[in-house]
Amino acid sequence: MLPKVRIVLCLVLIALSGSITSASASSFTSTSTSASASVYTQAAADALAAYNLKEHYTKYEYKVPMRDGKTLFTAVYAPKDGSKTYPFLMVRTPYSVAPYGVDEYREKLGPSLDFDKAGYIFVFQDVRGRNMSEGKFIDMTPHQVNKKSDTDIDESTDMFDSAEWLLKNVSNNNGRIGLWGISYPGFYVAASIIDSHPAIKAASPQAPVTDMYMNDDSYHGGAFMLAANFGFYTSFKQQANPIVAPKKGDAFEYGTEDGYEFYLKHGTLAKLDKLIDKPEYFMWKNNWQNDRYDDFWKSRNIANHLKNIKTAVLTVGGFFDAEDPQGPLTTYRMIEKNNPGIYNGLVMGPWVHGGWARVDGEYIGMVSFAAKTSEYFQKNIAFPFFEKNLKEKPDAKIADIKLAKANVFESGTNIWRQFSSWPPAQVRATTLYFQDGGKLAFNAPAISEPVFDTYVSDPAKPVPFINYTAISVPQEYMVGDQRFASTRTDVLTYQTEVLETDITIAGPISPKLFVSTSGTDSDWVVKLIDVYPSELPDQKNAASAGVTVPPRNDVAPPKIKLAGYQQLIRGEPFRGKYRNSWEQPEPFQPNVPTAVNFTMPDVMHTFRRGHRIMVQVQSSWFPLADRNPQVFMRIPAAMPEDFKAATQRVYRSAQLPSGVVLQVMPGLTK
Repeated sequence: MLPKVRIVLCLVLIALSGSITSASASSFTSTSTSASASVYTQAAADALAAYNLKEHYTKYEYKVPMRDGKTLFTAVYAPKDGSKTYPFLMVRTPYSVAPYGVDEYREKLGPSLDFDKAGYIFVFQDVRGRNMSEGKFIDMTPHQVNKKSDTDIDESTDMFDSAEWLLKNVSNNNGRIGLWGISYPGFYVAASIIDSHPAIKAASPQAPVTDMYMNDDSYHGGAFMLAANFGFYTSFKQQANPIVAPKKGDAFEYGTEDGYEFYLKHGTLAKLDKLIDKPEYFMWKNNWQNDRYDDFWKSRNIANHLKNIKTAVLTVGGFFDAEDPQGPLTTYRMIEKNNPGIYNGLVMGPWVHGGWARVDGEYIGMVSFAAKTSEYFQKNIAFPFFEKNLKEKPDAKIADIKLAKANVFESGTNIWRQFSSWPPAQVRATTLYFQDGGKLAFNAPAISEPVFDTYVSDPAKPVPFINYTAISVPQEYMVGDQRFASTRTDVLTYQTEVLETDITIAGPISPKLFVSTSGTDSDWVVKLIDVYPSELPDQKNAASAGVTVPPRNDVAPPKIKLAGYQQLIRGEPFRGKYRNSWEQPEPFQPNVPTAVNFTMPDVMHTFRRGHRIMVQVQSSWFPLADRNPQVFMRIPAAMPEDFKAATQRVYRSAQLPSGVVLQVMPGLTK
């Protein structure tokens, strides 16, 4: 799920990829109609325009009955060629299956144009309680383990009933069903294959929301992801369904383009809540008020229920996904654990949220991946996966393709890797230790006395997460330049000497800190950074030119240089009071050294010879995460006077060694 300001991009994905990755239909804007030009390369857009869907498909609309008597609105696009049978390829979404009306067609039906041309029965369904479907919508529908009557419904039962109806009522189907969806629709894929209907033969949850508290949309390390959630839930709210949402919704008026200014001005979560304190915004309220891992979140964790799955599964995620970086990894691991005997594959690419379906995947901001990675995925992995599992006689070239267990992109070297497991079995846990003088090294510190580095964290002047103005969460921040943070006195910076050989890491990153605070609570933000060489030519990339202006005889705007660029590889906050339990927070004893250990989502990256590895430590990351008052309390109840400056210490002695554990690969040269 994404913030409101990025809704235009998400609605582009609605129109072109058949999956909706963010924001409700009420958030349509006039710019969303020019989707193809802003999402795909011109060549892809031209090919899309040249393929006339109305020539090849007929659209139908149905109200599909569920076991409890409610109906779900379902749009079906069936091939006009009735001489053969076709599999279903289905998306279930809370964001609208628009356009409504049998004469109104989507711009594209499948994950890529290859699917449209290959021939499928494409199905799009408004989930229960959203848009044109009946029933009550529940955010992240809890799975019902013990179903005693027809009123015990969840996403697995709605999918089962939908499958039964489609197989019986839509002609020329081959009896096989495939599911796919990105972000929230990715959740519906995962939730729909629990106790899966036997006709479901292929499912691809992509960037699936899995456990919203555990490093997905709502909380990271116990810290509330403020800007993203306020932006999203001001648009995604309760509906009086069945309803066709307006094409242009009532966008929230921030009154500024500066998110740092906006959230700091409103100060507390309670004060921010007053801006949208209406019944239809209850989902926003549920998120910020449930600030610990309580039953509200546990009941919505779909990962624990991913059992009795009988279909092939291909889970897809992006290493630079700002919304759901953990969801794909958790989904893959839980399906692997609980469902032996099925194909359970994982794809992790160099993408932002849903990037593989709407952009080339060659760049994120200044960072190059040297190839159109999205096209590679769609043609070599996604399309073969569905063709092999859903078609009775796939093309011979497709039939011969053997998909690896894990297809993972290694940034730095910019190479696709294939593994039989993820993380790779050959990785070795290796610690980078903080050293004297801001150094970082693989050898443990030898100093015996309790030495430390210190800084003052002031909630009135929190560390920003970007060095430019934005009201939302720019996707670029996931690889953004951290040089601005290195210059702040409330950010500790450690870096290695220039690397003499490549170092490749693959898997989770685990900070292990010994810290103290003069307060009774604190956040600890850890960032792993790739420092480019101090002499490096700029790439031929429009993004590297900064602001684009016409030629003029005047002073030019500043140009960002790649030389010395500090690329964020992974960064996460951790709310210290949850260091021993997500359910029972504990205060810090002021100025007493305390162990704080946590784990950040996986990466696969090579720090190249001539680069440096850097780690930054700070105690705020605003307004990406909400501010910690640095006083032990329920932060949802915090008042402005509760926020206090605190003196922080990070220890680095032999007895109290702080560092970051990396999963290091042996040399990869092929």
